[in-house]
Amino acid sequence: MSVILGTGDYRYRVEEGWGRLPEGWSFHEVGAVGVDRNDNVYVFNRGEHPMIVFDREGNFLRSWGEGMFPRAHGVHMAPDDTIFCTDDGAHCVRKCTLDGKVLMTIGTPGKPAPFMSGQPFCRCTHTALSPKGEIYVTDGYGNAQVHKYTPDGKYLMSWGKCGIGEGEFNLPHNIHCDADGWIYVADRENHRVQVFDGNGKFETAWSNVVHRPSALHMTTGKCPLCFIGEVGPYLGSNRGFPNLGPRISILSNEGKVLARLGSETSPHGQEPGQFMSPHGLAVDSHGDIYVSEVSVASWPSLFPGQPRPDNLRSLQKLVKVQ
Repeated sequence: MSVILGTGDYRYRVEEGWGRLPEGWSFHEVGAVGVDRNDNVYVFNRGEHPMIVFDREGNFLRSWGEGMFPRAHGVHMAPDDTIFCTDDGAHCVRKCTLDGKVLMTIGTPGKPAPFMSGQPFCRCTHTALSPKGEIYVTDGYGNAQVHKYTPDGKYLMSWGKCGIGEGEFNLPHNIHCDADGWIYVADRENHRVQVFDGNGKFETAWSNVVHRPSALHMTTGKCPLCFIGEVGPYLGSNRGFPNLGPRISILSNEGKVLARLGSETSPHGQEPGQFMSPHGLAVDSHGDIYVSEVSVASWPSLFPGQPRPDNLRSLQKLVKVQ
């Protein structure tokens, strides 16, 4: 019997075993996932083949990026059929063709900025484009900034600092720009999404809505849906607490919760429709959701002292129930 998640207009069937890898291959874990205009799926992972491409049915098409990406983290699909790959291990963003040719690199690979210096980049996390093609990068694990660039990669400005106030960040982990140019930042360890204009002016924050927002994806159009992957509680004082995730939440573009996807009944988050650490999200033209997870990195925090299974799941497809 198929597992169905969600309620009402937001119901999804878990497609088990989606994404058939060549024999002997492994994702290890998946930092991010993206979908192109033909519904081909780009799986940015931390295995030996960093970018693995499938068709919508899960058939393997090709791979690329071998030896290029030390730690896959974020993917943004651009409207001109290019892909922005954010690598927090290399401290840079690469703009590539869909078959892996590097067109532009922002940042110096392998050379991080000083910790919390405000200079780009120190373990950057994700990239987004404005309707005009301007480039925004969240930065990240070793900084508390959003950096803005011209479409050809020239630095324009930055905003943010470490803190809990408006326009301050505690791990800006993901970013998206809507059709009107508003910037949405998943301010993960502040448990909120902050909204800015294109020049970093604070507009509002979605607080008391999500827990540790890690993944962030918005659909196109004037009233987009916002899909958020929430990380569950990791601390010894609240590990295993209910109603905190991990899960996928679907919100309106004003931050109203429309649905929650995921179950918290599993001790290890490996059953279909359950999650460990949803780190990346993408939605195809049919409304199906692809969820990437960094389950290997999350295991020691979630289950300290327990031996890690050999084959933790790191990718799921949720099919929209019509």
